Amino acid sequence: MLLTEIDHVAIAVKDLEAAIDYYKRAFGATVTHREVVDQDGVEEALLKVAQSYVQLLTPTRPDSPVAKSLEKRGEGLHHVGYRVADCAAALESMVAAGATPIDKTPRKGSRGTTVAFIHPKGSFGTLIELVQE
Repeated sequence: MLLTEIDHVAIAVKDLEAAIDYYKRAFGATVTHREVVDQDGVEEALLKVAQSYVQLLTPTRPDSPVAKSLEKRGEGLHHVGYRVADCAAALESMVAAGATPIDKTPRKGSRGTTVAFIHPKGSFGTLIELVQE
């Protein structure tokens, strides 16, 4: 089994501060990590839930994938991040199974992770992020 656990569920939001405030008021959640990922054009806030995260994402520029997603679909579920022991091996396995990679090779992600994204086409409509800690 290449998947070791759910790393995060990413939710695209227009107003990161309002989303953080909502999660704090509704669930008592607090931000455990916050980072701007220039490469992806997003700012993220991670809320720890057991060994996983809720990742709130907002675009930092209008051409980012998250900005395009918000424009097309509105706020809501953006992707699911699956934790894997070896991102390259998991990516290779998914491609062999028919997945369409967005990233041809793993790359640096937030929190010092290694990541690769899989296109929703061929993954039953779900954008998948492979995450190696």
